[in-house]
Amino acid sequence: MSDKAIEDGEWFAADALLQESQSDEEEEPSQPSSAGSTPGGPPPGPPAGPPMGPGSDSTDQPKNKKRNFSRIAVKVGAAVIGGVVAVGAVPVVLGAMGFTSTGIAASSIAAKMMSSAAIANGGGVAAGSLVATLQSVGAAGLSTSTNILLGLTGSSIGASVGSFSENDSDKDKK
Repeated sequence: MSDKAIEDGEWFAADALLQESQSDEEEEPSQPSSAGSTPGGPPPGPPAGPPMGPGSDSTDQPKNKKRNFSRIAVKVGAAVIGGVVAVGAVPVVLGAMGFTSTGIAASSIAAKMMSSAAIANGGGVAAGSLVATLQSVGAAGLSTSTNILLGLTGSSIGASVGSFSENDSDKDKK
């Protein structure tokens, strides 16, 4: 076989054909076996190189099931915390800004936003504007579908943060 064929990887196909022909010779007892007796030929046994196919590498199996469980637990915990914080933070933040269930609180960020919106619109706050929407949420809360979407978003962000913090702690251990 030429050097170029070996460089192009054709040796692998030739090696497979050689092994197949050797296994055929072993099945026929009337012919003498030449496995391993060819000078300069490949040694008998499995082909050299990386293992082929999934599951053939011993590193595919988890080495420590407790470690894998703790990784999953961290991600799930971070996701749950992220979802709860995202849904629970909305009323707290809106209340702190001044969008309360009884209306806009005096001398608050919400009052300043309402004043700016009223001046910009010629004396009134436009329906559907940011101030009107935030006041509606502050007074009545979020709808169920909005809470679900907000919880899912918070869970996704929480799981991502949990994955990143876990990777950082793995680097510290090494």
